[in-house]
Amino acid sequence: MRIALFSGNYNYLREGANQALNRLVGYLEQEAGHVVRVYSPTTPNPDFEPVGTLIPVASVRFPIRGEFRLALGLPRATRRDLEDFRPDLVHVSTPDILCTRAQSFALDAGVPIVASMHTLFETYLDYYRIGWTRPVVEAHLRRFYRRASHVLAPIPSLVAEMKRMRGDDRVSMWSRGVDRNLFHPGRRDMAWRRAQGIADHEVAVLFFGRLVLEKGVSLFVETIADMQQRRLPVRPLLVGAGPALGAFARLAGVVATGHLQDEELARAVASADIMLTPSVTETFGNVVLEAMASGLPIVSADAPSARALIDDGATGYLCPPYEAAGYAAIAERLAVSPDLRNAIGFAATQASEAYSWEAASADVERAYRTLI
Repeated sequence: MRIALFSGNYNYLREGANQALNRLVGYLEQEAGHVVRVYSPTTPNPDFEPVGTLIPVASVRFPIRGEFRLALGLPRATRRDLEDFRPDLVHVSTPDILCTRAQSFALDAGVPIVASMHTLFETYLDYYRIGWTRPVVEAHLRRFYRRASHVLAPIPSLVAEMKRMRGDDRVSMWSRGVDRNLFHPGRRDMAWRRAQGIADHEVAVLFFGRLVLEKGVSLFVETIADMQQRRLPVRPLLVGAGPALGAFARLAGVVATGHLQDEELARAVASADIMLTPSVTETFGNVVLEAMASGLPIVSADAPSARALIDDGATGYLCPPYEAAGYAAIAERLAVSPDLRNAIGFAATQASEAYSWEAASADVERAYRTLI
């Protein structure tokens, strides 16, 4: 198969969506023998090297989140390249202008369209004080996913929701995986912790992912501040980078690693004691799965993405999404009991073994084959 894949961010900023896309391209080309051509905005200094053939698409800075790029359409040069490639299938992964134009190209050419869900964009709006645009955004999303021949969603509840919205069964699940050679409890490194200023008796509470408002930054800060005011020995450990770093300034003893990757990333995650994730905007929660594989007990918002991964009370804890006191109560229970942390973390690692990048990518290839 010749597959044209469109993305709003294939490799210039590391995030869960492009991690899944790069894994998929590697599987399709290296394991299944297909040919993939990726079209995406780019930057001079991307976060990581792309998997496969990446065709840069002209773009501008995104107005609200300047670290992202926005292609304003399907430029003539990109269209010519696409026509010369003659794809059997077009896969669109972001409901932006570029992917919408790619859908139109595919419809005109009589080529099947696969749309994959990676982000609940409509849930971001209130964080940036543009909640008034939600009806327009939701109308666009409905049109975008209905125009596709088939939709891929990452968890069962989103598969069911998409089927209701489309009014058909042309929806299937594209789950995610975790690299267990990279993320595992053996990466825990007490010497690394000490080098960051974390004392052995202190409990490192992890915020893992991009430091952006929609990841529940304010609730994380409120929860840790409450625990510190009650003199619990907790240290916030921030693994990731982003524009909301300043929001953590009110906390004492913050350890911020910035952007890490590969073994450095896995070591930092496994060296925490608890992961606290108050985000309600995830479609899947790759970082939750990576923390579970690393042996951490998870304290999470009770959101659909977390519910799909966490067995409440067994592999982690689900809390009322917007109540800092609920997160603090569970985190305190874990903070004062190393045995409980170890038991929940061990169960989380075992549960993570059910997720494989190869199996997830194979599900996508089956959907492609069915369409073609």
